[in-house]
Amino acid sequence: MYQWRKFEFFEEKYGGKFKVPDEITGEIKCCSSGRGKVSIGCDDGNVSILDRGFKFNYAFQAHSSSVLFLQQLKQRNYLLTIGQDEQISPQASAMCLKVFDLDKTQMEGTSTSTSVPDCVQILRIFTNQFPEAKITSFLVLEEAPPILLIAIGLDNGSIYCIKGDIARERITRFTLRVENASAGHAAITGLGFRSDGPDVLLFAATPSSISLFNLQYQPAKRQTLDQIGCNTKSVAMSDRSELIIGRPEAVYFYEDDGRGPCWAFEGDKRFLGWFRGYLLCVIADQRSTKNTFNIYDLKNHLIAHSATVNEVSHMLCEWGNIILIMADKSAICVGEKDMESKLDVLFKKNLYSVAINLVQTQQADAAATAEVLRKYGDHLYSKQEYDDAMAQYIHTIGHLEPSFVIQKFLDAQRIHNLTNYLENLHEKGLASKDHTTLLLNCYTKLKDVDKLNYFIKSEDGGEHKFDVETVIRVCRAANYHEHAMYVAKKAGRHELYLKILLEDLGRYDEALQYISSLDPSQAGFTVKEYGKILIEHKPRETILILLKLCTEDGKPAKKGTLSMLPSPVDFLNIFVHHPRSLMDFLEKYTDRVKDTPAQVEIHNTLLELYLSYDLTFPSMSQYSFNGDLGDKESISSGVGAVSKPSSNGKLSLSDDEKSRAIRREKGLRLLKSAWPSDQENPLYDVDLAIILCEMNAFREGLLFLYEKMKLYKEVIACYMQAHEHEGLIACCKRLGDSGKGGDPALWADVLKYFGELGEDCSREVKEVLKYIERDDILPPIVVLQTLSQNPCLTLSVIKDYIARKLEQESKLIEEDRLAVEKYQEDTSAMRKEIEDLRTNARIFQLSKCTKCTYTLDLPAVHFMCMHSYHLHCLGDNEKECPECAPEYMSVLEMKRSLEQNSKDQDHFFQKVRNSKDGFSVIADYFGKGIISKTKPNEDSSSDSGF
Repeated sequence: MYQWRKFEFFEEKYGGKFKVPDEITGEIKCCSSGRGKVSIGCDDGNVSILDRGFKFNYAFQAHSSSVLFLQQLKQRNYLLTIGQDEQISPQASAMCLKVFDLDKTQMEGTSTSTSVPDCVQILRIFTNQFPEAKITSFLVLEEAPPILLIAIGLDNGSIYCIKGDIARERITRFTLRVENASAGHAAITGLGFRSDGPDVLLFAATPSSISLFNLQYQPAKRQTLDQIGCNTKSVAMSDRSELIIGRPEAVYFYEDDGRGPCWAFEGDKRFLGWFRGYLLCVIADQRSTKNTFNIYDLKNHLIAHSATVNEVSHMLCEWGNIILIMADKSAICVGEKDMESKLDVLFKKNLYSVAINLVQTQQADAAATAEVLRKYGDHLYSKQEYDDAMAQYIHTIGHLEPSFVIQKFLDAQRIHNLTNYLENLHEKGLASKDHTTLLLNCYTKLKDVDKLNYFIKSEDGGEHKFDVETVIRVCRAANYHEHAMYVAKKAGRHELYLKILLEDLGRYDEALQYISSLDPSQAGFTVKEYGKILIEHKPRETILILLKLCTEDGKPAKKGTLSMLPSPVDFLNIFVHHPRSLMDFLEKYTDRVKDTPAQVEIHNTLLELYLSYDLTFPSMSQYSFNGDLGDKESISSGVGAVSKPSSNGKLSLSDDEKSRAIRREKGLRLLKSAWPSDQENPLYDVDLAIILCEMNAFREGLLFLYEKMKLYKEVIACYMQAHEHEGLIACCKRLGDSGKGGDPALWADVLKYFGELGEDCSREVKEVLKYIERDDILPPIVVLQTLSQNPCLTLSVIKDYIARKLEQESKLIEEDRLAVEKYQEDTSAMRKEIEDLRTNARIFQLSKCTKCTYTLDLPAVHFMCMHSYHLHCLGDNEKECPECAPEYMSVLEMKRSLEQNSKDQDHFFQKVRNSKDGFSVIADYFGKGIISKTKPNEDSSSDSGF
């Protein structure tokens, strides 16, 4: 005890020593506290209730005589007292147990200003079954409300127990007996309850023994824990439900299995108590009448407070303070200082280890603990005890900013300490990228490969304690490539692993082998990232890997699985500087996979490669087309020059004429094979294909595309531009035959071409005129006007053609004249007949019915067409001649059809467009009266308009 340091961690409250309120006149016999109040029982039977600050609240008469014991309950605002009352009969004991409800009050006597708590129950302690004895101790255990367990210790070694609902007197009584209690040493000096799960244990102390009762058994089991005891008021219970007894030589702790630790605090223990983990002792001073009040911190082995006091009669703990009541009715209130004040005391004395233990044992928050550790570390650092200082700084990880510590140890002489700190920072998973960089730099400067290996290769639940990218970057910078590769592979960072292999080490074969070992999705990602380097150094092997990725290990894939595989289009960017390798890759892919969702894009790329003049990737795909072929002229005029050979006529060394011819042959074959005859659209972009052919002067491809698209005018335009007359006429013979779906108008374009040619082309013109005359494509006047523009052509070229056309026209004119005369004669006959019908009478001389051929008799019907019928032969139709009605109906139907056609303008214009001679269609409409016929209301309206 004399080796323990003394500190003043407590201070007196309320200005030091103060007096018990004057309203308390009797001798104080007992005290209790709880629920923010202090209850004091006196020898005059009064119980006084004090509020915070030891202020008197009220008092009431609890017993007629002395109040011996009392206890304030915690769960309910009940106060239990034991005291003497008036004796009802000589046989009945005057000792009573009363239960007061402090929340309920009643008026006392006639005074309205005095109120007393409601006494809810009075029990006689001693009965015939429980003989009377002197009460030496009293304790109440609150079980599940409203059940109470009351233990009353007697001077004869017995303990009376009352259990149940005391207020309703639903109770059971039983007696416990401390055996082997010697005469004069059997009094129960202290009691203590301990709840151990479902078991309720009761400690009982006598001057000569310590016993333990298990109340879960009936009868209760008793166990003797020790053969030494203690006096009254030298008994207390810790917050861990340990029994504490004080003897002159030491203070002992007891648990349910026997004696625990003991503390050699010498002196007569007048009072023992427990407050927030502190042991309270009032020790008698043998040399004087004074007593010493000590507060012990058992965990930290220090005396938190020590003071000399007068004779103490009672000790309480309430309001967060310790209250000592003296025999002379004075009192002292002691309260614990706050943590900051206590630490300041220790810091001033440089007792950092004590401060650390203090904050740890009092369960201070982690930030406060870290602050103490930091100050201790700073103190050691100032004393140049760097290893010990770093040990303290390590404990602050997670609360202290790491840069504060790192800055102190950046000196090269203290790099070992810095390394230790950074290692612990990573162990706790609180390191940033900069910390990882610094730690690895420390390892490399120390050339400590073993620690570097341990840091990188240590296993800890499969999780990394560092930033993977940072470690790889630092190791690469320090030329620790193998370590960087290990981290990348372990972390599954395949792209970083390959980056080291390819960019730092140049191990291309190993990189390809590593890619082959990855699953397809990861392999595809890494090839996209580093394919350019691989294609440059290992083109053949890289293409094999790509084929494996895109075609299920190079085998033809089923159509249903193609959508799950990567597309070759995804890897086009890696061939940006290696078009020949790209062509090889796409050709092999198309050989193995015949149907793929990316077929159009693949064919577009192959066409670009096949048709390119020097295979330098003109990248036509960078231009966007909206499907308008009119855009091709501006594009070809802008970039077409790149595909032509240089002015000196020499070809590029990388692409000679032979290889170019082979590629163009492949391109034409692709154009044809990717546009089957049974499909309306090709498996490539037609607009792009046309522009590629134009840019690279690939006429064969253009002719094929224009012909497939039925752009016959563009086809003959190609021959015209090349001045290839034989091919032009042959093409027109094939495409200008209307019987085979051709366009005869092509001959008109060809004739116009020869008319504007400006050179002698008599032979070609004669052949063209033959087909124009055969299909009657152009009138002779148009032919003459067209050919008159060519000064090199003579009249002899068209003499025979004109003669034939004049003879043909003469025949037509003669035929038309005869037809006109016939129509005029018919018209005159019709008009004469109509006039005759209007002016002259008709004589009907038929004697037989036209229908039944029997003799005609009345009633009969005669028609103007000179047919006669019996009335009964006509039936219901008396207005039409059955014989002439069909012919008449056909004429009416034709008339209605003509009137309907006059309203169908689209049909009229369509016939005009589709006819060889549109004028003849218009003349026919006029001849049939379709156009000239107008309604009377229309005439009147038009006349009124003018």
